[in-house]
Amino acid sequence: MSLFKARDWWSTVLGEKEEFDQGCLCLADVDNSGNGQDKIIVGSFTGYLRIFSPHSVKAGDGPQAEDLLLEVHLRDPVLQVEVGKFVSGTEMLHLAVLHARKLCVYSVSGTLGNVDHGNQYQIKLMYEHHLQRTACNMTYGPFGGIKGRDLICIQSMDGMLMVFEQESYAFGRFLPGSLLPGPLAYSARTDSFITVSSCRQVESYKYQVLAFATDADKKQETEQQKLGSGKRLVVDWTLNIGEQALDICIIPFNQSASSVFVLGERNFFCLKDNGQIRFMKKLDCSPSCFLPYCSVSEGTVNTLIGNHDHMLHVYQDVTLKWATQLPHVPVAVRVGCLHDLKGVIVTLSDDGHLQCSYLGTDPSLFQAPKVESRELNYDELDVELKELQRIIKDVKSQGVWPMTEREDDLKVSAVVSSSLDSVSQATNVEVGADSVPSITVKITLQNRVVLQKVKLSLYVQPPLVSTCDQFTFDFAVPDMTSVVASSVYLKRSYLPSELEGNVVVSYSKPTDFASQSDDDQVNVMGFRLLGGSRVTLLASRTSQRYRIQSEQFEDLWLITNELILRLQEYFEKQGIKDFACSFSGCIPLQEYFELIDHHFELRINGEKLEELLSERAVQFRAIQRRLLTRFRDKTPAPLQHLDTLLDGTYKQVMALADAVEENQDRLLQSSAGLRSATHLLILLVRLWQKLSADQTAILEAAFLPLQEDTQELGWEETVDAAIAHLLKTCLSKSSKEQALNLNSQLSIPKDTSRLKKHITLLCDRLAKGGRLCLSTDAAAPQAMVMPGGCTPIPESDLDERSLEESAELFTNHKHLIAETPVPEVAALQGVLE
Repeated sequence: MSLFKARDWWSTVLGEKEEFDQGCLCLADVDNSGNGQDKIIVGSFTGYLRIFSPHSVKAGDGPQAEDLLLEVHLRDPVLQVEVGKFVSGTEMLHLAVLHARKLCVYSVSGTLGNVDHGNQYQIKLMYEHHLQRTACNMTYGPFGGIKGRDLICIQSMDGMLMVFEQESYAFGRFLPGSLLPGPLAYSARTDSFITVSSCRQVESYKYQVLAFATDADKKQETEQQKLGSGKRLVVDWTLNIGEQALDICIIPFNQSASSVFVLGERNFFCLKDNGQIRFMKKLDCSPSCFLPYCSVSEGTVNTLIGNHDHMLHVYQDVTLKWATQLPHVPVAVRVGCLHDLKGVIVTLSDDGHLQCSYLGTDPSLFQAPKVESRELNYDELDVELKELQRIIKDVKSQGVWPMTEREDDLKVSAVVSSSLDSVSQATNVEVGADSVPSITVKITLQNRVVLQKVKLSLYVQPPLVSTCDQFTFDFAVPDMTSVVASSVYLKRSYLPSELEGNVVVSYSKPTDFASQSDDDQVNVMGFRLLGGSRVTLLASRTSQRYRIQSEQFEDLWLITNELILRLQEYFEKQGIKDFACSFSGCIPLQEYFELIDHHFELRINGEKLEELLSERAVQFRAIQRRLLTRFRDKTPAPLQHLDTLLDGTYKQVMALADAVEENQDRLLQSSAGLRSATHLLILLVRLWQKLSADQTAILEAAFLPLQEDTQELGWEETVDAAIAHLLKTCLSKSSKEQALNLNSQLSIPKDTSRLKKHITLLCDRLAKGGRLCLSTDAAAPQAMVMPGGCTPIPESDLDERSLEESAELFTNHKHLIAETPVPEVAALQGVLE
């Protein structure tokens, strides 16, 4: 139980499926008992009127029958209930009930009972007013400074104020510019009506101005008003609060001052009676109701504010003094005196939960039982500890906790053939070789249940293509097996970034749910790729190193990655557990930056070519219209070389279209090369800094975005935003950098200098001991440099250092060195089988 929950003094639930709002609750001595005890009056939208006089109950007991003094069904929905001096000739309190088209005033009286049934209460209709307009809310008070009685002002849905002098209708006035009605309150000290208009501004209207203004029942200006007998309705003062208001309440400090309290959607305002702001408070939660009341401290006001998080906050001016939890979201809150208990908080929810509660804390009566003391047997504890350590060791050796397996609706397996196809299936290839080989992929599908609309899609990285990438199946009965095959080959003359493919199967269910060389001492091996480039792999005879070199930087990726995978597999078979790969060279950022510049240049060229193509297309259509006009003219006229201009423009359009297509092909090839180089760079950084799997995943997510490279959103701006986020969070050097906000609008940059600078800074901070993580708590930089890493860059000089100076920190190499701690140089052939 929370210490700060509202202490339930009495509660009940009103009716079934009834609805309530902020005007449906009122506290007053409505039966004029004279003992100073308030009664709770509640009206509902279903037309029920209830009056309660609650008594304190024991914990676990519900409300007693005698707590309900009166319950009557008025047939019409009750919008608001108020208690005041509404009947002429007497200062007794009467109950005013506002309906949509009617205002009723009742007297409530009780009769002492002579039997066990107790007292009896009844209501009597004193008078009623039928309204010509649909009512929204009402307020009351001694309008015009009258003594001993209260007048009622009703606001209609179309913004008209209707004033009733008790049993008679006085006048009606339209508020200027009214669109939707807002909360309404009356200030007795200034004799003004205060509301919040649909323009989101607080407005004050003097009663005297309303009384002498133009009659609202007359739509047009009469001749008499034109002569000056009528007055135009003008506002006394206004204040723009910039949001809609939920409620208004006016609290007098003394006879010379009062305050206007306005509850907005996100703020709470306190105004002077002349419209000036005394203070305002920005609320953390969305409010639902409020109630200001006088504080015990002179010059301050306490305010109860309920919100949609089931909380009731108590403020003294703008200071939060208490917060208590409620079992419901209150739509109305009042404070009264119930059975000599002063300051009882009464709350009402929109579904009829009525609760009387008080603030404070209840002491905990729980006492912990005494623990029986006994002597410890340390020999038994040692035996138990050893047994527990043995169990923990056995669990760790298993790797993971045992989990129950769930049989899938569809099982998919793919097998790549171990040999090339005897007859190549490659067609329409653009590789310069005489013949391009292909390899077969067999995909097996086995269903457990009946499946419908089964579609299989096969995707490989370009420039690899498959002979068939779409298949459809029909598993009409369970436990069927289908096998399909597709051949994969290289279509264009550059390398793919990955040799992995994806198979995606979608379906719907009918139910509700979805060769070894002769030379044993060989230490070099060469690969000639179909695209024309060569990659050489050398193993040192005297050291524990491998060297991979190529004419192009991006061609190193596949061979390097395959070498590491085969080394790991080889040494695992040998039973060597402490095998590890490392990289001690310099990060080849210069070659990587050249690929970035080439890719970015193709993107810029693509934009220029598309702009030129659009201009030539507009020119071509304009010439066509000119020629069409000439041809339609009945009087023949010379073409003035328009036909020649049309032919020339057509050739330009075709040439530009070919250039756009060629640039797109080159951009696709460049994207594949850049992706390969990015994979290689991440691999080298991982080996260089010995990054964990989680840190490598963060690096891959930053450098390898999932979206396709387009003109609107490309690789450069996406990666630059991701790296900048890492530099300002987990790799930041101070909390000041963490507080910087990143631009959420991504657009193509002017050049690549910013991106290259961020990549250089990323490598530098990793070299200084920075670690990648998703939390900024671990972003404390460490003053350490990994062996063979990047030369440290002074943090204070980094932002002013030019790109050329930053790029000089990393040596330009076109060969990479991987190191293994196990001397297996002569076993290179076995590794590469």
